Amino acid sequence: MDKITKVSVPGVPEPEGNIYSNCLKVGNQLILSGMIAADTSGDAYQQSIDCFEKIKALLVGAGGRMEDVAKLNIYLTDMENRPAFGRARGEYFSGRMPCSTLVAITALAAPGALVEIEATAFLGAGV
Repeated sequence: MDKITKVSVPGVPEPEGNIYSNCLKVGNQLILSGMIAADTSGDAYQQSIDCFEKIKALLVGAGGRMEDVAKLNIYLTDMENRPAFGRARGEYFSGRMPCSTLVAITALAAPGALVEIEATAFLGAGV
């Protein structure tokens, strides 16, 4: 049976207080917690880019790449930000797109956060 191991990388700080993990690896599967922008003063596009950069850093740190992502869950505080998010997503994915769920919510954990993205990936499975 595969053991659960924590994936940590520079540039993606772990949550204070050890309340959850950013990324866990089980076999070839990576489960990433929701990522929000480090700087929540930016617009939805810039915040989305920051989220994807964190996801990419964790994937690469675990030996993977963005093409290994099979599922994204996206949370927006305003559906008006959907085009900005979509533009950012298009800079990280093309061809076969990951499965996705996108929902609008009233607020995220950090003041000013407009976007949160979580991902599930399978190392080596990308096209």
